[in-house]
Amino acid sequence: MDCVYTSLRRRPEVPPTWAGEVAEVLGILWAHTTPEDGLEHISGSLESDRVDLLMYFLSPDPTSPAAHGPLHRAAALLARGHQRSPTLHRRYLPPAGAPAPPADDPRRAKA
Repeated sequence: MDCVYTSLRRRPEVPPTWAGEVAEVLGILWAHTTPEDGLEHISGSLESDRVDLLMYFLSPDPTSPAAHGPLHRAAALLARGHQRSPTLHRRYLPPAGAPAPPADDPRRAKA
């Protein structure tokens, strides 16, 4: 099992909601997880400017040339969740290196 520590930074204009914010973020990320992610467990804690996350992934199969490492899978999951969730898009800055969703994507969150 591999562990990745990462964060979602809150947009400066958005105050922390505290009650239930971490649970909401975790639920959104679980909703956007795919079997290829290999996510086994995720936990989080709330800071004044961000949500810190610990993501636990199954170790990739070393014999599979297409297997991605845990850092790639964590980044992909954060980007996918941010792109597809209006709540994450509204409350948090895009994860570092995350591509913007296409303008014609119906799932694109309204800013």
